[in-house]
Amino acid sequence: MAIPAEHLEYMKGLKGWLDSEEDTPLEEMGSFFKARLGDYEEHMLKYWAFGYEYLAKLIPENAKHVLDLGCGTGLELDELYKLHPNVKVTGIDLAEAMMDELRKKHPDKNLNLILGSYFDVPFPENVDAVISFESLHHFTAAEKLPLFKKVYDALAPGGVFMNGDYFACCDEEETLLRETCDRRRKKQGIPDGQFVHFDTPLTEEHEMQILRDAGFAEVYVDPTPEDSHIVIAKK
Repeated sequence: MAIPAEHLEYMKGLKGWLDSEEDTPLEEMGSFFKARLGDYEEHMLKYWAFGYEYLAKLIPENAKHVLDLGCGTGLELDELYKLHPNVKVTGIDLAEAMMDELRKKHPDKNLNLILGSYFDVPFPENVDAVISFESLHHFTAAEKLPLFKKVYDALAPGGVFMNGDYFACCDEEETLLRETCDRRRKKQGIPDGQFVHFDTPLTEEHEMQILRDAGFAEVYVDPTPEDSHIVIAKK
């Protein structure tokens, strides 16, 4: 299948940028976000303010317990609490400093925060919704499949998983970014299993197929306005 002209232009720019960054050291994930805590929220809201608001509106009105994967400082939770002030939230993140900021913002909420990798820590059972925003684009299909099965198992019957993220425009971008990340990891001697901050998004089609393989019966991309891509999977 031919790549559309706009994708070709985008890929040309991406390749140029990747070439310029080839020898830049990759940063460990938690350290990356800790170092940028001061302007993190301003930066994210500049690009994703609408997405945070929209994701919160998609959470079922009757949701009593929400699990947030990669909660960070809780920008999506700021919006969630406006609509569901009494909802119970379990948040998981690698960056303790970011979760400290979240605690400061919402000291009176039913908020359980877990420091660690959402690949490793146990999930609560029978949650009504699992959400994630701009976190899962760092991982391979092979890494995501067991995670999505874990999400499926954590959800109550009829529960929903909503992933607000950005996705590769095409197979070529997905492959380029994965090969670049693997090469730079090897060059810099980064061991397998260590999380680094380098974006390797999948295409929406590949993301949705992994969710189907994990057991979700209904998977689709929400027709979100303003280019905020949210993949929804229902149990």
